[in-house]
Amino acid sequence: MDFQTIGKILLLLGGFIALVGAFLLLGGKFLPWLGHLPGDVSFRRGNVSVHFPIATSIILSIALTVALNLIIRWLSK
Repeated sequence: MDFQTIGKILLLLGGFIALVGAFLLLGGKFLPWLGHLPGDVSFRRGNVSVHFPIATSIILSIALTVALNLIIRWLSK
């Protein structure tokens, strides 16, 4: 692996981390539905509450799979 490829990977990784950070900071304001989709399961009994974000996890998994496949194809050129 040459330095140019390593540089591309580091730039993409840094950009990805910055996007995730911005998403976490702004996600509550612009995406209030995230974590509260119809497929997410919540239980509450007394002082204990349990939340299983099943639908949110599936949507995020699909989005990250598409994004990473595009990045890998771009790097392999």
